[in-house]
Amino acid sequence: MTTCWPLVKLGDHVDLLAGFAFKSREFTEAAEDVRLLRGVNIGQGSLKWEQEKRWPGSRFADHRKFELAVDDIVLAMDRPWIEAGLKWSAVRESDLPALLVQRVARLRAVGSLSQDFLRYLIGSPQFEAYVRPIVTGVNVPHISPTQIRDFSFGLPPRQFQDAVAGLLRPLDDLIENNRRRIEILEELARLLYREWFVHFRFPGHEDVGLVDSDLGPIPEGWEVSLVGDAIETIGGGTPSREVEAYWEEGNVQWFTPTDLTRSGSAFSFDSDSKITELGLKKSSAKLFPSDSVMMTSRATIGVISISTTPAATNQGFITCVPSEQLPSTYLYFWLHDNVDLFLGLAGGATFKELRKSTFRDLPILVPDSRAMGSFQQLAEPQMALIRNLLRQNEVLREARDLLLPRLVSGELDVSELDLNLEAVGA
Repeated sequence: MTTCWPLVKLGDHVDLLAGFAFKSREFTEAAEDVRLLRGVNIGQGSLKWEQEKRWPGSRFADHRKFELAVDDIVLAMDRPWIEAGLKWSAVRESDLPALLVQRVARLRAVGSLSQDFLRYLIGSPQFEAYVRPIVTGVNVPHISPTQIRDFSFGLPPRQFQDAVAGLLRPLDDLIENNRRRIEILEELARLLYREWFVHFRFPGHEDVGLVDSDLGPIPEGWEVSLVGDAIETIGGGTPSREVEAYWEEGNVQWFTPTDLTRSGSAFSFDSDSKITELGLKKSSAKLFPSDSVMMTSRATIGVISISTTPAATNQGFITCVPSEQLPSTYLYFWLHDNVDLFLGLAGGATFKELRKSTFRDLPILVPDSRAMGSFQQLAEPQMALIRNLLRQNEVLREARDLLLPRLVSGELDVSELDLNLEAVGA
């Protein structure tokens, strides 16, 4: 398919608004207040609210100009490009209400450009290729509103834009539906963990007495052990980048913190980088078995994911190898439940780090085999479904990302494509 679309500048077809400089000393964390969308909340195609700040709801009306709406496109202007990709997203209903903070741009299509097509244009390799070389600044790489507006692209007729959106939007809707199901399933499993192993309201708890321990009163027959005595913990390492033989045609999964922050999920299937067997042997990276639970322990502390394959990590991790007494699902939720503790124990002048020796000396609750077995029977089916939904989303994203650049450029004729989403979503 050949196209003769007019070349236009993005600035002539969008309403671009830069955020407001809300004063950090007035931020709140109260659930009834309004979310503030900052650059740290923007991932690669999605918004992340783990580091959430809010603005007093009583003053919301004073900043209506900066109120976000469903399907708004937001783009980080500070550090817009990271290893995982461009930091942009479309705003969802579940993200609202929210206000736009400085150094984040909000884009709304105007005139002959549709909002849906704008979404896929900003998410396209074409726009990423434009942004990457123009990012300036040493300490804080950034782009300006003017640079965003200066992006040039071929503007297709509205009928073509609608056809592209009609093909890709169902993919995104299915991904989003799966994401919401994953959130609910993980929250249910987390609540079960806390009910049984934090509040000790497990089946039959009425007939079990409490005994003193280093963690306070615990059910009789349960134990408290040091992490280093209860499970194997593994650090990581990075093979020399100067030796091609450590990287060329690598087949060993090797995770960096970026792989986990991009995934943002309970399971990690693949990494951007792979090392060779020689690279593994010649570095401090250690291979661990599948179902091991990885946690970032340097700079960004407490991003947690379960590896679905044997893998290794760089030095920014502590990895917990599950055991019969402490399986991966239990370890996953125990780590999540103690992130604040880990952050408090982290030290370092340049960046915070949780030392492996400190982590190994922490106490961990070891429930009896009966309670753990019952927990596994209830939690594992939920975790298995989460894993299947995540894998399904991986397939959907790959299909979308394969189609996206060819559709936006007009290389593919949308009338000749028919995606069988019912088969994918079955």
